[in-house]
Amino acid sequence: MYKVFKEAEFSAAHSLRGYKGRCESMHGHNWQVRLQIRAIDTDSLGMVVDFEEIKQALAKVIGKLDHQNLNEIPPFNELNPTSENIAKHIFEEASGLLNTDRVKVDSVMVWEKQSSCAVYEAD
Repeated sequence: MYKVFKEAEFSAAHSLRGYKGRCESMHGHNWQVRLQIRAIDTDSLGMVVDFEEIKQALAKVIGKLDHQNLNEIPPFNELNPTSENIAKHIFEEASGLLNTDRVKVDSVMVWEKQSSCAVYEAD
């Protein structure tokens, strides 16, 4: 199994609904995202997928989140904008852009700060 990943970042604000503590108030993060792709084999060029293709797909997905109040945009206007839910959202959106018969999104890692990360991965 081959795995490759690309990282990107975005800045956004959020507040956690129903949470009792400092994070219930509006605050922001410079979110770091790692999108990992897997494939059993490589293509005729010896690649899982072109890194540029991953970069463009990731930019398209997180571009909708960048410099936003996450609580005001779908799906987070209804879904609590936790790191876990953000990772799942990015996973699902990127899967729709990148998955083929040979290549699959394997996991998404989202850091809200250097010491705090959530991961959503394929079954």
